[in-house]
Amino acid sequence: MGDDLSNLYMKVWELTAQVPYGRVTTYGAIANAIGSKSSARFVGIALAHCYLAPFYVPAHRVVNRNGLLTGRHHFPGNQMQELLENEGIKVIDNQVKKFKELFWQDWEEKQCE
Repeated sequence: MGDDLSNLYMKVWELTAQVPYGRVTTYGAIANAIGSKSSARFVGIALAHCYLAPFYVPAHRVVNRNGLLTGRHHFPGNQMQELLENEGIKVIDNQVKKFKELFWQDWEEKQCE
């Protein structure tokens, strides 16, 4: 992996690691935080590689702009939903209930520079 790509992956992972327990964010919110509003798909790709991160990345807390678990196929079985439900987040038909209430994007400034 090239240095630029590694650095972008690391930014995505660091931002995702800040999402609090019991909250969710979106691929687009992370893309916006790294300064690339139109790179939501890249965020998904970076999260699919989060097993390479040197720290825990709670990728299950990242959903699409409508609260759908679009990344669920990267988790074995129904693990993405189970992880969210273990945090008290209700999921019905692969969608986070009360998504707007649970949505979070208050990253520390230093991470977004």
